[in-house]
Amino acid sequence: MWSEPGAFEVAPGVHRIPLPLPNDGLRAVNVYAVEDGDGLVMIDSGWALDEAKDQLEAALGTLGKGFEDIRRFLVTHVHRDHFTMAVSLRRLFGSRIGLGLGEQPSLRHMLHGQDDQHVSDLRKWGAAELAETWVKIMHHVDRGEALRDYEEPDEWLVRSTVGLEHRELEVVPTPGHTRGHVVFVDHAAKVLFSGDHVLPHITPSIGFEPLRPELPLGDYMTSLRLTRELPDLRLLPAHGPVTDSSHARVDELLRFHEQRLEEIGKAVAGSAFETARKIGWTRRQRRFDDLDMFNQVLAVGETAAHLDVLVERGELTRTENAGVLEYTA
Repeated sequence: MWSEPGAFEVAPGVHRIPLPLPNDGLRAVNVYAVEDGDGLVMIDSGWALDEAKDQLEAALGTLGKGFEDIRRFLVTHVHRDHFTMAVSLRRLFGSRIGLGLGEQPSLRHMLHGQDDQHVSDLRKWGAAELAETWVKIMHHVDRGEALRDYEEPDEWLVRSTVGLEHRELEVVPTPGHTRGHVVFVDHAAKVLFSGDHVLPHITPSIGFEPLRPELPLGDYMTSLRLTRELPDLRLLPAHGPVTDSSHARVDELLRFHEQRLEEIGKAVAGSAFETARKIGWTRRQRRFDDLDMFNQVLAVGETAAHLDVLVERGELTRTENAGVLEYTA
């Protein structure tokens, strides 16, 4: 099982370390310890939870390393299961953090306590009742506590090459899952640290972030095509097992979204909310009404992302009626 704890060498000097995600269907997040001289560079960091911290410390110990040996965190995106452990450990050990420049608006939006765009998005997608449920649940969340593990990084990453002591990593921006997502390519080792951009068994959520871009699915599919232009590399994902061909999985993801676009185009029923209720969700084709609140929010957002691409392609029209976006063939 890929989520079992430990440190597993997946390329010379590169070790995959799964860290737990309690109460999360993803089960674990892979972080990668890259040997850098007598220290380490980490690709992603995990969620700042005590259980995850202990598991990371134990895994590093099997490599003869500790937290003090981590010189730098290179983080694929700002979601808490990738970013917040880096912030926690930086406070204690002074390691540096690099994050994609495209995450800057969303991170600053969160840190400065600005309005929750999820609520206004849900309302314009025709899911007013779901928006009110979201508000009620989030009202009980201590916003200050929720943000305590977030800080700005030491450096904002753009497309470039990061030089380590014995290797180079190419930084490639891949907006879609989030607007500032990046992947890292080690051309010499022929591996792709893909974060949540390319996952072996599931498709990542699209556009669930504080400041949603205008066309997140369009961005994601463009980023997939960009990844396809890279050499065929060993895929080192954030969730799931290592696989041998990045190209094969990118092709599957592009086909999936084209099929999903066709399905949603046929099911279009006014708002994104009403359309989402007409189609199946997850590989098990679950009914929308059987999803929990959080996954219903994701489902409506995913549907809206596909509908907007169909509008962009000229296959649907979009009008606004009393603040709700309505889509028609």
